[in-house]
Amino acid sequence: METLILINPFCPEYAKRERLKQIVEYSTRGYNYRELTSVEEVEQADLKNRRILFTVSLGESGINLSWFSILKYLRLNRKALEGSVGGVIIDGSSEMFTKSTGRSLVFTANMAGCTFPGRPLVEGTGSLENFKVLAMNNETDNFQAYLMEGRTLVENIMNYQFSRSRTPKLLMIHASDRRTSNSLALWDMIKAKLEGINIREISLRNGTVWDCRGCAYETCRHFGEENKCFYGGNIEKEVYPAILEADAVCLVCPNYNDSMGGNLTAFVNRLTALFTTHRFYDKKVFAVIVSGYSGGDIVAEQIISGMNMNKTFALPRRFAIMETANAPRAILESRGIEERAAAFAADVTDALVER
Repeated sequence: METLILINPFCPEYAKRERLKQIVEYSTRGYNYRELTSVEEVEQADLKNRRILFTVSLGESGINLSWFSILKYLRLNRKALEGSVGGVIIDGSSEMFTKSTGRSLVFTANMAGCTFPGRPLVEGTGSLENFKVLAMNNETDNFQAYLMEGRTLVENIMNYQFSRSRTPKLLMIHASDRRTSNSLALWDMIKAKLEGINIREISLRNGTVWDCRGCAYETCRHFGEENKCFYGGNIEKEVYPAILEADAVCLVCPNYNDSMGGNLTAFVNRLTALFTTHRFYDKKVFAVIVSGYSGGDIVAEQIISGMNMNKTFALPRRFAIMETANAPRAILESRGIEERAAAFAADVTDALVER
């Protein structure tokens, strides 16, 4: 049996780490694992082509200094986790910081070469109220639901397969104006270097894309069973069938005020109806992000939250390319952009195409 690598940054306060210790013991039962608790141990370990569980204990402040040291190492070593598969358990003492810490961790590890299956984050807030619905559905209490999710996560990490196809289908979704869009100009550069992939493009720019209205679960599921949504429209008629048919989705996202644009945000929200009856663990998500000034990482983390952590799309290594350009089509003059576009295209091809 393959040995699991447990990256568990040391927390000096016993009271804060006790609950995390319980979920780690329950989740890893029956698996062999090697525990790394300091940045020095992480630096000395071979973390390529491994199965990795990150576990971080947070206090009221949401800060674990040992984790920050490891985070720094991973951000400076972009190949440290090449070929690995990971998952994350964050245990907090308050109702805040678990999700933001988890998003930052997944983003950084992914940029260092780590793939994450769908739903790779298990977070325990101080009250564990975030497990209330799951506990009710499983007729148990919040803590047991927390343990169950940790166990499922470890099994997903250990059983994950790098699935590829000889003729994969990639769906690109955007809401930009091709005449002026730096994001689409960058996508076109990447697309030109993709080989062996059947590409379909859908624009959400024309027509109204209504955002999710927050239907009752039963209503949402009713529509989802017929691959429909309450609002209907292009999302239901064109996007839903294309999602079901695709092996992967690429979101082409300009950075609008440090967030995804409204139409793309609505697209992610409207996936909820389809998600009630379909899971997307076998599909992958990529992103092309261009910022006018900065903040591409913020948009990337939003996509991780919406598509990977929530809607269960797998996150291939280095799932996003993030560039900066403000004047229309200025991306074409960015120094080294051809090489970076080619490198991203190579990562996409590697994740999708069976050789």
